[in-house]
Amino acid sequence: CPVVIIADIDKGGVFAHLVGTLALLSPSEQARVKGFVINRFRGDMGLLQSGLDWLENETGKPVLGVLPYLHDLSLDAEDALSFANVTDNAEIDIAVLLLPHISNHTDFDSLRLNPAVNLVYVRVGEELPAADLIILPGSKNVIGDLNFLNQQGWAKQIRRHLRYGGKVLGICGGYQMLGRAIYDPLGIESSQAQIDGLSLAEFTTTLRAEKALTQVSATLVAFNDSQSSAVEFSGYEIHCGQSQGPALERPFAFIGKSPDGFISEDEQIAGTYLHGLFDKPEMTQALLHWVKPETTVAAVDLDEHREQQLERLARVCERHLAIEKIIDIFEE
Repeated sequence: CPVVIIADIDKGGVFAHLVGTLALLSPSEQARVKGFVINRFRGDMGLLQSGLDWLENETGKPVLGVLPYLHDLSLDAEDALSFANVTDNAEIDIAVLLLPHISNHTDFDSLRLNPAVNLVYVRVGEELPAADLIILPGSKNVIGDLNFLNQQGWAKQIRRHLRYGGKVLGICGGYQMLGRAIYDPLGIESSQAQIDGLSLAEFTTTLRAEKALTQVSATLVAFNDSQSSAVEFSGYEIHCGQSQGPALERPFAFIGKSPDGFISEDEQIAGTYLHGLFDKPEMTQALLHWVKPETTVAAVDLDEHREQQLERLARVCERHLAIEKIIDIFEE
């Protein structure tokens, strides 16, 4: 199949990148390369043109477009974690623990994009900042990440946060950490067979070989306040653990008739297996109201924001790429 190589000029050395990449390919692979696209260009195109001419003469491949640098373009991250969170007058402070094996970090994109929410990722060696909410995120290695959390001294800082009236939310692996203990008798995620949890709720979790991987529709029932009760939302489960204990008699949500997670009696601590909690504005609004009942923060509609960003990118591509040539290349 045909290939177009795209290079980021903002990092520097774009011509060496393209020529060098092409040179390292086998003759059959080089034949599949039909052209180049240069991405994230800042400045005067007139100053770049001589370089583009040289590149085409040197490689025999056409430059199919030069895309400008788009400030504040926000697209879904894939593997990389985005730390960008520009806030001037935040009403709510939220801290997410940046665990070594953090998973599903896109859970927090709508919070990161909200100008009224100050979302910070707490990194290795840092203390937990003053916050309204601390989130323990999903994890690909719960026992390993819980060991890390303890080594950082964050367990003691979470308890101090709760004493001062702060809220704590655990999602998936973060939810499992809130209990009394986590058991891994089959070595699913770790060679360590068990570990004490944070003991913030009365339940335990056992990791099992069967993995839950399901898209669900659920109903939030955790909070007594009428503004945030019985909110319907969609999300997904992806975990190996099974949790049980008295704390789960006060569920966070219901998936059909099945309870999920828990909410503490004082409503300071909540846990759930469901990812995607902040993807829809109604659910985000309910959770922000739980965190800070007096808040007037409006939730970001992630679907609408994503569509706006994709439309913006599409318009720029249409203007700056040789679209007809690219279509012809891939239809040959």
